[in-house]
Amino acid sequence: MNEVLITGGSGMVGASFKSTLPNAIYISSKDFDLREKEQVYTMFAAYNPKRVIHLASRVGGVLANMNNLGSFYYDNIMMNTNVLEACRVFKVEKALSCLSTCIYPDKSTYPLTEDQIHNGSPHSSNYTYAYTKRMLEIQSRSYRHQYGCNFICMSPNNLFGKYDNFDLEDSHVIPAIIRKIYESKLKNKDAMFWGDGEPLREFTYVEDIPHISMFLMENYDSPEPINIGNTGEIAIREIVNKVSDYFKFKNKIIWDRTKPSGRLRKPSDNSKLLNLGWDPKNYSDFDESLVETCKWFEKAYPKVRGIE
Repeated sequence: MNEVLITGGSGMVGASFKSTLPNAIYISSKDFDLREKEQVYTMFAAYNPKRVIHLASRVGGVLANMNNLGSFYYDNIMMNTNVLEACRVFKVEKALSCLSTCIYPDKSTYPLTEDQIHNGSPHSSNYTYAYTKRMLEIQSRSYRHQYGCNFICMSPNNLFGKYDNFDLEDSHVIPAIIRKIYESKLKNKDAMFWGDGEPLREFTYVEDIPHISMFLMENYDSPEPINIGNTGEIAIREIVNKVSDYFKFKNKIIWDRTKPSGRLRKPSDNSKLLNLGWDPKNYSDFDESLVETCKWFEKAYPKVRGIE
């Protein structure tokens, strides 16, 4: 009997588990279509895992979410529904599902605490994806109440690292910055960014997620979701400067203030995780992690997700 099965095994988060859990079963969309119930059941029958870490989802940046609202909803709701139902049917001992801080209401009280998740509508730009993640939390909680399933949910903030998506129209902030600075240097041109660069964001290095996940598997059994992200804030402008320094970018950095900057802050609260015994010193250093990501990108370019 295999101990752990991980869905989304070829994505950025899934790939980060492979050094920590080398003997786990890593499932990608090339192996099974998790939207299809029969395929999910075939997968569980073949591997019969004791524990499941559910990372699989269809994700994208703001533009991808806005252009694919219906398909994002269908794909994610079907994957989540089928995987958790199979966990119940095949009597999985424990399942950990990955949410996102994007599920929080558009109008929230900061810092974001877990009890606010269902207190209002998420941002309109990704509301269908956000609602599928909310329903994943509801499904986990309802199965616990009716069937006694030990299903838990974790909610990271902005993740970054190796194997990220570097598509300029479909990526998150750090991979977009890295690619734009790197390619601007290659083309000897100025680099332009939206807004004024002043908004503050929290980032967690993806390599931390396996360690936090295993910590939760051993120490957390509550129905409520739990925030797991590193809460140190850093300005977007500062990240641009750090990436520019790493690549020794000498051209101009232009901030297009006619474009939106986004919310000034979206801080989250990870006190529940810290109260469990997670040491904040266990989070990776941001500067070192950013350098590692830039090194990986430079070496792998152009054969990275979102470019090749």
